[in-house]
Amino acid sequence: MILTDTHTHLYSEAFDEDRSQVVQRAINAGVQRFFIPAIDSTYTESMLQLEAEFPEHMFLMTGLHPTHVKENYREELAHVEELLGKRKFYAVGEIGVDLYWDKSLLTEQQEAFAYQIRLAKKYQLPIVIHCRDAFDEVFEVLENEKGDGLFGIFHCFTGDLKQAQSAISYNMKLGIGGVVTFKNGKIDKFLNEIPLSEVVLETDAPYLAPTPFRGKRNESVYLVNIGEKLSEIYQKSKEEVARITTENSKAIFGI
Repeated sequence: MILTDTHTHLYSEAFDEDRSQVVQRAINAGVQRFFIPAIDSTYTESMLQLEAEFPEHMFLMTGLHPTHVKENYREELAHVEELLGKRKFYAVGEIGVDLYWDKSLLTEQQEAFAYQIRLAKKYQLPIVIHCRDAFDEVFEVLENEKGDGLFGIFHCFTGDLKQAQSAISYNMKLGIGGVVTFKNGKIDKFLNEIPLSEVVLETDAPYLAPTPFRGKRNESVYLVNIGEKLSEIYQKSKEEVARITTENSKAIFGI
């Protein structure tokens, strides 16, 4: 059984003490493929080191996270563009809009989001969307950029059924993580109305650990728990959930 974690920050400082053991635990549990989203230029070097240590398992993205859209965001976007011209990446992400912490830079966040979508189209890459308290603002940008070249993953999807259907209409798979195991997570109530062909698995480690680890550091090995929850929701075997969601990830990332 091969599982694919489509979103895990294994280069995070949260893993500095035991990164190799964390990765090995996940591999031993069947998580063989790890897609690594970017945050900003300060993490580029640690992402490259992670890839060098586990070259057969790590697949890097590049991008500017919306909460890191600051006064210097144009310099950061230039860094993303420079990296795309230098080497292979598997997606532009994570990108999008986050209005949870700060609403004052909405215009800049939307501009950075649209710019990076156009970069992804140029390099024929998927995008990986971060959306927090900003569904309308994200969909506004997607509506402007929609078309054949727009595809990817709506990471950490926590919206309602209508928002899920809207995301899928823009050629996005839904990234389902630990929230699906929460009692108040809500998405477990309607997820079975979404075909499993539209879903990929993720942890967002070190964040959003699934039940029964909620509140603790998340790890990619806990993807197994998320897969088990989807097995219940879809009434399919764990092996079938792993197979279908990994095939979906291959369709997105091209590998």
